[in-house]
Amino acid sequence: MNDTAATPEGASEGEGGEHGEPSGQRCGLVAIVGRPNVGKSTLMNALVGQKVSITSKKAQTTRHRITGIRTLEEAQFVFVDTPGFQTRHSTALNRTLNRTVQGVLADVDVVLFVVEAGRFGLDDAKVLALLPENKPVLLVANKLDAVTRRAEMMPWLKSMQERRNFAEFVPMSAQKMPEVERLLGIVRPYLPEQPWFYEEDALTDRTDRFLAAELIREKLFRLTGDELPYTSTVVIDKFEEEGHLRRIAATIIVERDAHKGMIIGDGGERLKRIGSEARQELERLMDCKVFLELWVKVRSGWADSEEHLRSYGYE
Repeated sequence: MNDTAATPEGASEGEGGEHGEPSGQRCGLVAIVGRPNVGKSTLMNALVGQKVSITSKKAQTTRHRITGIRTLEEAQFVFVDTPGFQTRHSTALNRTLNRTVQGVLADVDVVLFVVEAGRFGLDDAKVLALLPENKPVLLVANKLDAVTRRAEMMPWLKSMQERRNFAEFVPMSAQKMPEVERLLGIVRPYLPEQPWFYEEDALTDRTDRFLAAELIREKLFRLTGDELPYTSTVVIDKFEEEGHLRRIAATIIVERDAHKGMIIGDGGERLKRIGSEARQELERLMDCKVFLELWVKVRSGWADSEEHLRSYGYE
């Protein structure tokens, strides 16, 4: 096992109390599902109005069930961002991620099935086949701004309607806030009339410790591009609060020595940049000073080890 340290960078979990039930109050669980890289995490962050789920161009960025909360007037939307359903590899990690997706679908009130506008492939079809028949499914055709010939959308939509009787069809771009607000309005009637699950100002049910690991992993993937296999993860070793300061120590876990070298970079420059960008975003998110220390360790075969997955926090 090889351990490498970086130069240190830089110097609440909501339980959700039950409220009284004013007239017309609604609350429900909304799953965001789809194959990898259709924009689920970007959509989640736009719907919540703040970053709660990490994004990158690398497939399988999201690995956990992430809950984002948005309360608008009488309605509380509890969005659940899921890993992209994996159909190509059968590691223990992918089996765990797929169980997470299936577990989410059993609990929710409504499903947002996210695809790329004008595209529908075998991986999309495999996800569609998993969606429950007894729950409303809204087809969200994301990345509409990338469609150059809008006339081709009508035959595509007709073909989609033949695949399933979707409750709604919503063409949109998650990058455009008016379209995000329109989606919220479309989802609202599908929320059951019941008390809210969380306080009005809650944004997520995840802890700052969890969000720190996710943000470091996002910077890791963004700054290594396609060089680094997705079988890399981040473990928080220390998270201490000292007034307006957070002291965080984290370990980046990889499977091979070569992967470690990719992360460290020449003279440790890439690892320093990962730490610097993660620290700056954590300071914005937590509104405090952050002291961040990163390490890189090799753990061969961790992604195919149920024991390692449990120890690294995979559900």
